[in-house]
Parts: sequence; structure tokens; C-alpha cells
Amino acid sequence: MQTEAALAQTPHAEVGVGAQYDTTHVYVDPDKVDAFVTSFLGTFGGTSTKQVVATVTPTPSSTTSQLLQTPVGTVSLFGFKTPIPYPFGAERTGYLVTDLDNAVVAARAAGASVVVETFPDPIGRDAVIQWPGGINMQLYWHKTKPDYAALDKVPENRVYVSPDAVDKFVKAFLTFSDGKVVSDDKKASGIEIGRPNDTFHRLRIESVFGKMTVLATDGYLPYPYGHETTGYEVSDLAATLDKAKANGATVLVDPHTSDRRKAAMVEFPGGYVAEIHSLSSQ
Repeated sequence: MQTEAALAQTPHAEVGVGAQYDTTHVYVDPDKVDAFVTSFLGTFGGTSTKQVVATVTPTPSSTTSQLLQTPVGTVSLFGFKTPIPYPFGAERTGYLVTDLDNAVVAARAAGASVVVETFPDPIGRDAVIQWPGGINMQLYWHKTKPDYAALDKVPENRVYVSPDAVDKFVKAFLTFSDGKVVSDDKKASGIEIGRPNDTFHRLRIESVFGKMTVLATDGYLPYPYGHETTGYEVSDLAATLDKAKANGATVLVDPHTSDRRKAAMVEFPGGYVAEIHSLSSQ
């Protein structure tokens, strides 16, 4: 394990592996797991690994676990049969890293807190970190190096923070990921957060970990905004929404256009809310 001084000489981008290894963590009740799988894969395509029952936390617990791999993003799906140990369930994503110990050092050096120290799971090791603004993420490493195909469309991690925390969050995450801000709009259209008459501060970031949209708001968010953790890019939004509805999902917010994208909000069986969008030249 490198010291923080040694790590400072190492590009932090080397900690990351690639966007196809970043998973959205989805927790649903055990009796909703199969319905979620059918709906999510029916909407986006892709496959699921075999469902297993395992302990994936450092304290005793039991959950079904499976990986849903689609062309537009990957989901780690959990259906806990026991109460979920704190603070699990609050982490939004899992990021695969090349070396977990170095990644934890890098995260701490960048300004993150480690809220769950490194622990073993059935196939590797994990830790949970928290960024300024209260954003929890899991870092993971596998004993056997995974090999996943590149995504057709890279999804975005959608992060809601307060204006008080946005600068600290962005600085910390960019330091950790060696990413870059690709857009910074301090007067983004409020239609993107369900308030068409207002504006807010929105940044978009790209790094080895994929895409991220940071939404700095006053917290006056009509449902379901703020509940979604991932935005999925698709080629044809209307066709995707038709598939979603045909597979048991509910469109919560009809499509609207802003910042050269058309977007909608969808809830899948089990309560998982996602933003889905397509890009346009307009």
C-alpha cells in the first residue's frame, strides 16, 4: 500500500478501470427482484448473471445478488432477505479499481471520508466512501479480473448536492478521478429538475469512471427529482419508453428537451427511478 505522499506522484486515473465496470447499486424487495430484472432488461436489452444468495456486507446479512449488463449501463441488483446493515443502501454506485488499498488512500487524499473500511466479499474486497456533500460510493476489487465489453452508450452518474458543497465535491472528485469538467452552466434550465420557470447550476464531468452530471440545487425538488442516481443514454427515447411501459415500468415525467437532449423519468418495478435521455443536435 502506497503512502499518501507516494500516491501524490501517481496519476489517480490509474486507479480506475473503465465505465463498463461502474455499476449502479439497486436495492429492491426480494419479491420484486424478478419483476425488476424482466422490466429493466426488457427496456434496455442485455443479460443477467445467475442469481446467488450471499453476504455482501462486513456484518451478517443475506441478499440475492446479480449483475445486469446492458448496452447502456450495468446494475448490481440486491434483494435483501435480512434488514440491510447501515450504511448500505445509501451508496449509489460501485467503481471497480485496480488496487483497493491505493484507491482508498487516493480518495482520502482527495477529500473523501471512508464510511466503511475495506472488507472482503465472496469475490473480492470493497470499501464505501463519502464525498463532500454526502455522496456515498462503493469501491470494489475482484480476485479474478473481470472482462466486460465496452458500453454502446456510457450512462451518467447523477449527483445532487447543495450549492454550499458543490465546489468541494467537484474538486475532490476531479482530484480522485483525474477527470475534467466538460460543461459548467450556472443558469441551466430548471425544466431539468421539474421547475421550468427557474434555473440552477449544472456541471458535467467525464473521467475514466465515465460520465457524471452534478446538479447543485436549493433542495426544492418535486418528485421524482433527486431520487434517480443514473441517467441512461439511448438512441431512440420514444421507442425505449414504449419498451419500458410494455415491460411494467411507469413514466413519471414525460419527455422534455433541454441542453441538446430529450429526457424523461421512469420508475421500474421495485421503485428504482431512472432518467433516460437521447441526444439531439438541437
